[in-house]
Amino acid sequence: MEDKLQNSISTKQLYREFDWYKNTFPTLVQESCDEFFDKNFRLELIGLSKNINCMLDNESCFVTKIKIDNEYDMFFRLTDKAINIILSKILGQTKHKFNINKISELESKVITSFNDFMFEHIKTIINQPDPTQIKRSNFDTVHLTFIIKEVEEYNHSAGKFIITLPQVLVNAQEIQPAGNAFTEVNFPNSETYASVFVGKTKFSLYDIKNLEAEDVVVFDDSDLKSVRLSINGENMDVNINPNMDLLIPDIDNGGDEMGETHGNIWDSIEVEMSAEFDTVKISLGELKDIENGLVVDLASLYDNNVTLKVEGKPIASGSLVIVNDRYGVKINNVIAQGEGGASRPAATAENAASEDVEDFASQDEQEQFSSEEPSQEGESDEEFDYSDFELEDENI
Repeated sequence: MEDKLQNSISTKQLYREFDWYKNTFPTLVQESCDEFFDKNFRLELIGLSKNINCMLDNESCFVTKIKIDNEYDMFFRLTDKAINIILSKILGQTKHKFNINKISELESKVITSFNDFMFEHIKTIINQPDPTQIKRSNFDTVHLTFIIKEVEEYNHSAGKFIITLPQVLVNAQEIQPAGNAFTEVNFPNSETYASVFVGKTKFSLYDIKNLEAEDVVVFDDSDLKSVRLSINGENMDVNINPNMDLLIPDIDNGGDEMGETHGNIWDSIEVEMSAEFDTVKISLGELKDIENGLVVDLASLYDNNVTLKVEGKPIASGSLVIVNDRYGVKINNVIAQGEGGASRPAATAENAASEDVEDFASQDEQEQFSSEEPSQEGESDEEFDYSDFELEDENI
């Protein structure tokens, strides 16, 4: 019994027939509406369903049943919003809110006449019933759901207009596939795009402001044998073979200054920093292997750029490294904060030479320079935008 019911409401056939319904009924319905209401309304087909009208969600409707013969009927349904739109335009606005349960005889006559007029146009494209084929108790019906609204762009109100007719009375044509169908042979080599997350760690605002090229950020929750893959919002852990060529000597992760408590409460606030690869391509075959728990070789990841983000905003970029048993990022470029800021690249030999020259300046010149220009640390304070972060009670 369940198989028969599932068969009856299956939409597979409608998928193949939808193009025919879309090319046949909307034009006919719009022309009928224009002829009856003088081009005051626009109708758009938004849904096609079989037996169950999934587009009608407990909405009050005005229903007109029209007999095709002794076995078959056609139904026209207009929701209360659709009727209100039609009557307000045709008969004028009223002081009272429209109530479909208190529809007047004149209003009912307008709607019924419209449905009768629509039927006369639609019956020209349906077949003559064959009473020997099927009985009233078990024929399938097709529901065509339209949105109806006024043609004026400023009026955004819309209602639903549903036409229900016996499926056996229409000769719907199915779309024939052009070319070879997609097979399982094509599956493994097909590709999609994915985001790859290395890990995350906690950083104070002071440490973030003072990040420089050549610094290394280690991610405490990272795992050398696993990264997280995100595809269309779905996340999964990927088992990978770590590339030990990325191993660098143990570091102090920024020295004694990083992570210390500062007198400025803003500088002491900790935020979460994450590391994310540039978007990569991955084959569906690899995804299938991932779901089966197999180790996947994503060697191409190691050559890609890694971006450090705070609150989803990029603050620096660099290359992947391995420190002991954790992944880290060696910073190549710091993205400046604030308006008009520029990225801070790694220091060059020329920059280093100019810094050495400045060291020979007299004490008076240094004091004068300090009084006229803000220090490098001061510039960083101005460029960093505190407004991106909120101070919560737990941080105080």
